[in-house]
Amino acid sequence: MARYTDASCRLCRREGEKLFLKGTRCYTDKCAVARRNQAPGQHGAKKKKLSEYGVQLREKQKAKQFYGVLESQFRKYFEMASNKKGITGENLLQILETRLDNIVYRMGLATSRSEARQIVRHGHIVVNGKKVNIPSYLVEKEDVVSLAESSMNDEKFKVIMEQTSGRTVPAWIDFNAEQKKATVLELPKREDIDLPVQEHLIVELYSK
Repeated sequence: MARYTDASCRLCRREGEKLFLKGTRCYTDKCAVARRNQAPGQHGAKKKKLSEYGVQLREKQKAKQFYGVLESQFRKYFEMASNKKGITGENLLQILETRLDNIVYRMGLATSRSEARQIVRHGHIVVNGKKVNIPSYLVEKEDVVSLAESSMNDEKFKVIMEQTSGRTVPAWIDFNAEQKKATVLELPKREDIDLPVQEHLIVELYSK
Protein backbone atom coordinates (compact mmCIF):
# COMPACT_ATOMS: atom_id res chain seq x y z
CA MET A 1 0.00 0.00 0.00
CA ALA A 2 1.45 3.38 -1.02
CA ARG A 3 1.82 5.95 1.75
CA TYR A 4 3.68 9.13 2.62
CA THR A 5 6.85 8.31 4.56
CA ASP A 6 8.64 11.67 4.83
CA ALA A 7 8.50 13.94 7.89
CA SER A 8 4.88 14.99 8.59
CA CYS A 9 5.92 18.41 9.88
CA ARG A 10 7.26 19.32 6.44
CA LEU A 11 3.70 19.14 5.12
CA CYS A 12 2.45 21.63 7.72
CA ARG A 13 5.33 23.98 6.98
CA ARG A 14 4.61 23.75 3.25
CA GLU A 15 1.03 24.91 3.85
CA GLY A 16 2.04 27.48 6.45
CA GLU A 17 -0.45 26.23 9.03
CA LYS A 18 -1.06 23.36 11.41
CA LEU A 19 -2.64 20.27 9.88
CA PHE A 20 -2.46 18.38 13.20
CA LEU A 21 -0.59 15.43 11.74
CA LYS A 22 1.52 14.69 14.85
CA GLY A 23 -1.17 14.41 17.49
CA THR A 24 -0.45 16.04 20.85
CA ARG A 25 2.89 17.45 19.63
CA CYS A 26 0.96 19.93 17.47
CA TYR A 27 -0.41 21.58 20.62
CA THR A 28 3.03 22.18 22.16
CA ASP A 29 5.87 24.61 21.49
CA LYS A 30 7.66 21.76 19.71
CA CYS A 31 5.32 22.19 16.73
CA ALA A 32 7.39 22.85 13.59
CA VAL A 33 4.99 25.54 12.35
CA ALA A 34 5.30 27.44 15.63
CA ARG A 35 9.08 27.14 15.64
CA ARG A 36 9.78 27.72 11.95
CA ASN A 37 6.79 28.90 9.97
CA GLN A 38 8.25 28.78 6.48
CA ALA A 39 8.23 26.30 3.62
CA PRO A 40 10.86 23.54 3.85
CA GLY A 41 13.94 23.60 1.65
CA GLN A 42 16.77 25.98 0.87
CA HIS A 43 14.50 28.68 -0.53
CA GLY A 44 11.58 28.17 1.84
CA ALA A 45 11.90 31.61 3.43
CA LYS A 46 11.31 33.34 0.10
CA LYS A 47 7.68 34.31 -0.43
CA LYS A 48 6.46 33.69 -3.96
CA LYS A 49 3.17 34.87 -5.40
CA LEU A 50 1.23 31.83 -6.53
CA SER A 51 -0.54 31.62 -9.86
CA GLU A 52 -4.23 30.76 -10.01
CA TYR A 53 -3.27 27.13 -10.63
CA GLY A 54 -0.81 27.24 -7.73
CA VAL A 55 -3.48 28.48 -5.32
CA GLN A 56 -5.88 25.74 -6.42
CA LEU A 57 -3.17 23.09 -6.13
CA ARG A 58 -2.25 24.16 -2.61
CA GLU A 59 -5.88 23.83 -1.50
CA LYS A 60 -6.04 20.31 -2.92
CA GLN A 61 -2.74 19.34 -1.31
CA LYS A 62 -3.89 20.73 2.03
CA ALA A 63 -7.08 18.63 1.96
CA LYS A 64 -5.16 15.49 0.97
CA GLN A 65 -2.60 15.96 3.73
CA PHE A 66 -5.21 16.82 6.35
CA TYR A 67 -6.93 13.45 5.85
CA GLY A 68 -3.83 11.48 4.82
CA VAL A 69 -5.16 10.55 1.37
CA LEU A 70 -3.00 10.00 -1.71
CA GLU A 71 -3.80 11.35 -5.19
CA SER A 72 -5.48 8.31 -6.77
CA GLN A 73 -7.90 7.88 -3.88
CA PHE A 74 -8.54 11.61 -3.61
CA ARG A 75 -9.48 11.72 -7.30
CA LYS A 76 -11.79 8.76 -6.76
CA TYR A 77 -13.51 10.66 -3.95
CA PHE A 78 -13.87 13.70 -6.21
CA GLU A 79 -15.59 11.58 -8.87
CA MET A 80 -17.92 10.18 -6.21
CA ALA A 81 -18.70 13.72 -5.03
CA SER A 82 -19.37 14.86 -8.61
CA ASN A 83 -21.92 12.10 -9.09
CA LYS A 84 -23.83 12.92 -5.90
CA LYS A 85 -26.61 15.48 -5.66
CA GLY A 86 -25.60 18.76 -4.08
CA ILE A 87 -22.50 20.92 -4.13
CA THR A 88 -19.49 18.93 -5.32
CA GLY A 89 -16.95 20.56 -2.98
CA GLU A 90 -19.11 20.00 0.09
CA ASN A 91 -19.84 16.43 -1.02
CA LEU A 92 -16.08 15.82 -1.27
CA LEU A 93 -15.44 17.01 2.28
CA GLN A 94 -18.37 14.95 3.54
CA ILE A 95 -16.90 11.80 1.98
CA LEU A 96 -13.47 12.49 3.49
CA GLU A 97 -14.99 13.19 6.88
CA THR A 98 -16.88 9.89 6.93
CA ARG A 99 -13.79 7.75 6.45
CA LEU A 100 -13.50 5.27 9.31
CA ASP A 101 -10.04 6.48 10.36
CA ASN A 102 -11.38 10.03 10.63
CA ILE A 103 -14.34 8.85 12.73
CA VAL A 104 -11.94 7.10 15.11
CA TYR A 105 -9.92 10.32 15.33
CA ARG A 106 -13.06 12.40 15.92
CA MET A 107 -14.09 10.02 18.72
CA GLY A 108 -10.82 10.73 20.52
CA LEU A 109 -9.57 7.15 20.23
CA ALA A 110 -6.45 8.42 18.43
CA THR A 111 -4.28 11.50 18.82
CA SER A 112 -3.88 11.89 15.04
CA ARG A 113 -5.41 10.52 11.86
CA SER A 114 -2.26 8.54 11.10
CA GLU A 115 -2.55 6.86 14.50
CA ALA A 116 -6.26 6.26 13.80
CA ARG A 117 -5.34 4.48 10.54
CA GLN A 118 -2.96 2.21 12.42
CA ILE A 119 -5.59 1.45 15.06
CA VAL A 120 -8.13 0.48 12.39
CA ARG A 121 -5.62 -1.69 10.50
CA HIS A 122 -4.72 -3.56 13.69
CA GLY A 123 -8.32 -4.65 14.14
CA HIS A 124 -9.25 -2.55 17.18
CA ILE A 125 -12.42 -1.09 15.62
CA VAL A 126 -15.88 -2.57 15.14
CA VAL A 127 -18.64 -1.16 12.90
CA ASN A 128 -22.20 -2.37 13.51
CA GLY A 129 -20.85 -5.36 15.45
CA LYS A 130 -18.37 -6.45 12.78
CA LYS A 131 -14.62 -5.87 12.88
CA VAL A 132 -13.43 -3.55 10.08
CA ASN A 133 -9.71 -3.08 9.38
CA ILE A 134 -9.99 -0.79 6.33
CA PRO A 135 -9.23 2.86 7.22
CA SER A 136 -10.96 4.14 4.06
CA TYR A 137 -14.24 2.39 4.89
CA LEU A 138 -17.02 4.98 4.60
CA VAL A 139 -19.51 5.05 7.44
CA GLU A 140 -23.15 5.93 6.89
CA LYS A 141 -25.93 7.49 8.90
CA GLU A 142 -26.92 5.41 11.97
CA ASP A 143 -23.74 3.30 11.80
CA VAL A 144 -22.31 2.42 15.21
CA VAL A 145 -18.53 2.56 15.57
CA SER A 146 -16.87 1.21 18.70
CA LEU A 147 -13.69 -0.16 20.16
CA ALA A 148 -13.48 -3.95 19.87
CA GLU A 149 -14.35 -5.82 23.05
CA SER A 150 -10.86 -7.34 23.15
CA SER A 151 -9.33 -3.84 23.20
CA MET A 152 -11.56 -2.29 25.85
CA ASN A 153 -9.05 -2.80 28.67
CA ASP A 154 -6.00 -1.95 26.61
CA GLU A 155 -3.98 0.60 28.61
CA LYS A 156 -3.01 2.34 25.38
CA PHE A 157 -6.55 3.60 24.81
CA LYS A 158 -6.86 4.86 28.37
CA VAL A 159 -3.74 6.98 27.81
CA ILE A 160 -4.96 8.21 24.41
CA MET A 161 -8.37 9.22 25.76
CA GLU A 162 -6.71 11.15 28.58
CA GLN A 163 -4.67 13.03 25.98
CA THR A 164 -7.71 13.79 23.81
CA SER A 165 -10.17 14.51 26.62
CA GLY A 166 -10.26 18.22 25.76
CA ARG A 167 -11.14 17.63 22.11
CA THR A 168 -14.71 18.42 21.05
CA VAL A 169 -16.61 15.59 19.37
CA PRO A 170 -18.64 16.89 16.38
CA ALA A 171 -22.39 17.26 16.92
CA TRP A 172 -23.15 14.78 14.12
CA ILE A 173 -21.50 12.02 16.18
CA ASP A 174 -23.06 10.79 19.43
CA PHE A 175 -20.10 9.50 21.45
CA ASN A 176 -20.30 7.52 24.70
CA ALA A 177 -16.83 7.81 26.26
CA GLU A 178 -17.48 5.15 28.90
CA GLN A 179 -18.53 2.54 26.32
CA LYS A 180 -16.08 3.89 23.71
CA LYS A 181 -18.90 3.80 21.21
CA ALA A 182 -20.20 6.35 18.70
CA THR A 183 -23.34 6.55 16.60
CA VAL A 184 -23.36 8.55 13.38
CA LEU A 185 -26.48 10.69 13.84
CA GLU A 186 -26.28 12.25 10.39
CA LEU A 187 -23.78 12.90 7.63
CA PRO A 188 -21.78 16.09 8.31
CA LYS A 189 -22.65 19.39 6.68
CA ARG A 190 -20.02 21.94 5.65
CA GLU A 191 -20.47 23.94 8.84
CA ASP A 192 -19.68 20.79 10.85
CA ILE A 193 -16.27 20.34 9.21
CA ASP A 194 -13.35 22.37 10.59
CA LEU A 195 -11.10 21.92 7.56
CA PRO A 196 -9.46 25.30 6.72
CA VAL A 197 -9.74 24.88 2.96
CA GLN A 198 -11.67 26.53 0.14
CA GLU A 199 -13.15 23.46 -1.48
CA HIS A 200 -14.46 25.34 -4.50
CA LEU A 201 -10.83 25.84 -5.60
CA ILE A 202 -10.35 22.06 -5.63
CA VAL A 203 -13.43 21.72 -7.83
CA GLU A 204 -12.06 24.37 -10.18
CA LEU A 205 -8.72 22.55 -10.37
CA TYR A 206 -10.25 19.20 -11.31
CA SER A 207 -12.69 20.83 -13.71
CA LYS A 208 -9.96 22.13 -15.99
